[in-house]
Amino acid sequence: MNQTPQTASAHVLAVIPARGGSKGVPGKNLAPVGGVPLVARAVRACTGARRVTAVVVSTDDPSIAEVARTAGAEVVLRPQSIAGDTATSEAAVLHAMDAHAAMSGIPADVVLLVQCTSPFITSEEIDGVVAAVTEDGADTAHTVAPFHGFVWRDATDATDAMDAMDAMDTAEAETAIPAAAGGVGVNHDKATRPRRQDRPQDLLETGAAYGMRAAGFRAAGHRFFGRTALVRTDPARVLEIDEPADLERARALAPLLDPHAATPTADDVDAVVLDFDGTQTDDRVLIDADGHEAVTVHRGDGLGIAALRRSGLPVLILSTETNPVVAARARKLQVPVLHGIDRKDLALKQWCEENGIAPERVLYAGNDVNDLPCFGLVGWPVAVAGAHDVVRAAARAVTTAHGGHGAIREIAAWLLGPNLAR
Repeated sequence: MNQTPQTASAHVLAVIPARGGSKGVPGKNLAPVGGVPLVARAVRACTGARRVTAVVVSTDDPSIAEVARTAGAEVVLRPQSIAGDTATSEAAVLHAMDAHAAMSGIPADVVLLVQCTSPFITSEEIDGVVAAVTEDGADTAHTVAPFHGFVWRDATDATDAMDAMDAMDTAEAETAIPAAAGGVGVNHDKATRPRRQDRPQDLLETGAAYGMRAAGFRAAGHRFFGRTALVRTDPARVLEIDEPADLERARALAPLLDPHAATPTADDVDAVVLDFDGTQTDDRVLIDADGHEAVTVHRGDGLGIAALRRSGLPVLILSTETNPVVAARARKLQVPVLHGIDRKDLALKQWCEENGIAPERVLYAGNDVNDLPCFGLVGWPVAVAGAHDVVRAAARAVTTAHGGHGAIREIAAWLLGPNLAR
């Protein structure tokens, strides 16, 4: 294989396969982790890599395509012949390479396969994979993490059972025959338990990112031809989402592992959209004998909204409830209101279009499941403390204050900082 390093001007194409169908986790590639859909997380990691020239998402799903474009990727629509459960990632990458070359007129020198299912892959790790090929002369490269565990296999078939007995002496094998289908050591002799520092270093393939010389990949048809470089990554960040439990674990880890798991600033946001009940109130309703309703709001929220208005940030109240108290509160705050809305996401999308605001530059604050469609539309979905569990899991940030207890003022402080008092 050719091991001459590529030049710094190599055209490096990152391909992110993202089918619409998923048996283990339905809708997986659009599932939010840290408030960001998995496919968008992968796109952001690739676009943030200094050595990546172009980023393509290969998909058969229109919703994934829209999210990918919004995140900054080109989209290649994958034909059904390579979109089924048995389709290989290699087939998707080859198709995307051809489609990208046809669209751009520039064939790739190096191609990357980056998986949506590894939510904590970083731009630096992707650059490391590229550098192994373009600068260090490898033909292929992929991410690995140090692994120190003893691996076992349940010897349930005859081959494994025979292998287990072959490893024993004659006397031991004779007494072990009835139990030969038990556990078999894979990366160790189970009769010897050396200390970790005395064992050879094992490396676990993370499944996150693979890099290949494009010509060699076309010729071989697989991602491990020639000399393969192993790019070490932080084992604390290694997680592949294959089951619902993996997704829940990723959401729990996101606040700890995301490099930018911080609250937004005014530089991140062009508009603020607020749910009403449970977000600006404590979600309780007081009803008098005549059926008139009243709610409790927080004066600090009013101050925060006034500061946002003074800063020039557009503010909108968006509510499903048709209730005079919502309109009255909006008049008091001097902000526009859309209420009695069944499809809040459609109303929000139309409002953004009418005002020339990109949805990915919108902060939307909510508390319950009817806010989730809006969460999927905006760049900064925010849950108030005490929000429904699934809402907090889908949020990119969560306030420390509860709805009706200063959550909106807290959001205003995120965005305005010292300018809040002006």
